Amino acid sequence: MRQRPVQHRTCGNLPSELSRLVGRGAELSEVGRLLEASRLVTVTGVGGVGKSRLALAAAREAAEADAAAGTAQERYCDGVWLAELSCVRDPALLELTLAESLGLTDHTTRPPRTVLAEHLAERRLLLVLDGFEQLVDETAGLLRELLRRSPGLRVLAAGRRPLDLDGEQTFPLAPPGPDEALELLAERAAAADPGFAVTAANRAALEELCSRLDGIPLALELAAARLRVLSPEQVLTRLEDRFALLTGGVRGALPRHRALRTAIGWSHELCTAQERLLWARLSVFAGHFDLDAAEYVCAGTDLPVESVLDVLGELLAQSLLAREETAAGVRYRMLETVRVYGAGWLESPGDAGRLRRRHRDWYLGLATWCELDWFSPRQQEVAALVEAELPNLRLALECSLDDPDEAHLGQYLAGTLWFYWAGCGRLTEGRYWLDRTLEPGPAESEHPGSRLKALWVLGYVAALQGDAVASMSALYECRDGAARTGNPVAAAYAVHRLGCLALVSDDMERAGELLGSALERYREAGELNSNVLMCQVELAMALAFQGDLAGALSLCREVRDICEERGERWTKAYALYVLAYAALEAGGAAEARRLLTECVTINHTFRDLVGLVLALELLALVTAVEGHPAEAAVLQGAAEPMWDGVGLQLFGSGYFNAPRLMCRERAGELLGAERYEACAQHGRSLSPEEAVERALRAPEPVPAAPDPLPRPRAGDAAGTAGGPVGPSGPKNRKPVGSPKGEPTG
Repeated sequence: MRQRPVQHRTCGNLPSELSRLVGRGAELSEVGRLLEASRLVTVTGVGGVGKSRLALAAAREAAEADAAAGTAQERYCDGVWLAELSCVRDPALLELTLAESLGLTDHTTRPPRTVLAEHLAERRLLLVLDGFEQLVDETAGLLRELLRRSPGLRVLAAGRRPLDLDGEQTFPLAPPGPDEALELLAERAAAADPGFAVTAANRAALEELCSRLDGIPLALELAAARLRVLSPEQVLTRLEDRFALLTGGVRGALPRHRALRTAIGWSHELCTAQERLLWARLSVFAGHFDLDAAEYVCAGTDLPVESVLDVLGELLAQSLLAREETAAGVRYRMLETVRVYGAGWLESPGDAGRLRRRHRDWYLGLATWCELDWFSPRQQEVAALVEAELPNLRLALECSLDDPDEAHLGQYLAGTLWFYWAGCGRLTEGRYWLDRTLEPGPAESEHPGSRLKALWVLGYVAALQGDAVASMSALYECRDGAARTGNPVAAAYAVHRLGCLALVSDDMERAGELLGSALERYREAGELNSNVLMCQVELAMALAFQGDLAGALSLCREVRDICEERGERWTKAYALYVLAYAALEAGGAAEARRLLTECVTINHTFRDLVGLVLALELLALVTAVEGHPAEAAVLQGAAEPMWDGVGLQLFGSGYFNAPRLMCRERAGELLGAERYEACAQHGRSLSPEEAVERALRAPEPVPAAPDPLPRPRAGDAAGTAGGPVGPSGPKNRKPVGSPKGEPTG
């Protein structure tokens, strides 16, 4: 494996604090001391005791202390990263979620565990794991391997129980002492009611309230919300009246567990009937949700849609919900402990199944709308929305898979999210769901269209992963099924993706035939979207590689114009790549740089690793042609680690490989082998963000005019291992042929 030099960078994903951590100074110091001494520290304690808050605060302090220590002593030079696991129920998604939390984009078919281990092997970072209780065995097994293979990794976990791993240091977190508990209660009550203050008249009642609730922070925060409308004495009276009732049925529970249940149950009792109903129904959501989703899923004859907003506002005022500003807009979140309590009430009347289906139906509709809106100026907002809704979309997929009669809904949903899997760096997860929804089951029913859509999307995703066998299998099944059921749209998609496979296998003549045929089929079916435009760009690539630059330019200029008219950016980036290629070949290095600068920006925005690495390599060649060989070598080196995530380099397409080989040859001749390698090694040490930032900084101009770029030929890369990939498919050493008798038109 390539050795990666450790270099300081500011990175991580710790959220900003929304409210101050009250007290806990001694606990913070002790957790910090344990992190100094051990590579795995687990903060344990009852739900609501503040484990997550303490772990995040300790992580922030560790990061600040690390940065202040200076580069030579940095323990976390690769950042401090938070992985939220409370919404993960499927063990198969554990590793994917962890990889996503670390900002990893991997297009390969390698197991996510392997990707994680390779990414962490040469890095020094702190990983904060929160909410692993439902997957404790799987989490422990994963951490055991990662810690063993990654000497620079340290883990700070927060959960209700230890992970029971060798070398683990546990820190049982007790509730705060009486003074800190009173301070917390007072601060949160003042936040809810600015006129609130601790006085000689109410101090005794407040101290008694803290004692009754065992000082558990979550319980105190729930009580603080009630102090807006009740006096401390009234709160105590209501708590006393309901204590026996609300702790019943929990035999053997620890007193602190009973106190927490009492606080939540007491809050539940104080809610109106509609508030309790909405609380229970909101428990079907995973993670965040927005108002529109809450109104659709939770409304009914007993909770009119027009009243959901007001009732939700009351739950928010009582600290049973949290409001957060996100890239996808205002969203709401229910603490896991509160959600589980509400779910218990949802199960009681047997309403859970109906609500989960309503939840699934909402997210089917959301995915459909997002697919349509992807071909619009709102493309970036759509990407942010699907990212925010991923936990709920996973629940919707699971709900569809639970009932064999509804498997077609899962196929439709997994297929409809093609733009997210392929366009936003989520190929591995997309492959997981597509494979699951297409698993052998009952004979196909009245919904062949859903299966055909999932098949062509699977063929697309597998192609991007370099799995040509799986891709062709899915695409041939889709093509044959489309012919059998009379579905011209599915047939067009199948032929299109078969053309992609030919393109990246250097069979340009066949690629041109298939892609041209697909465009005709799309036009006959009345299709116009990002896929259709991508097909036109891929046809332009095939023409350019065969020397027809005029035809390629005509196709890509048309795509660019349509994209600008519609506000589409993702496909536009690939058109810009082809236009830049043509400009550079014609001697227009400055124009090529301008086009590639926009291309890199778009691909980085959408986390499209395939498009980004292609654009970086072509930009490196532009930089070499402009007379900056050292900077070209740095950019070329920065692209190399990205290929690990793409996973297609070893297939070695000669056409797509040519810019990299030409850059290496040109810059290497000017720099010499030793300096070229030193510059490339520096590039390899850059994070993707740093590489993009560097690529977008144009080097100083030089007086010498650049040479025209000779047209790449497939033979230029002959005998080399490790060439780049085309923008939408894998590369095979042998061209992808058609089965005997297959029509190419």
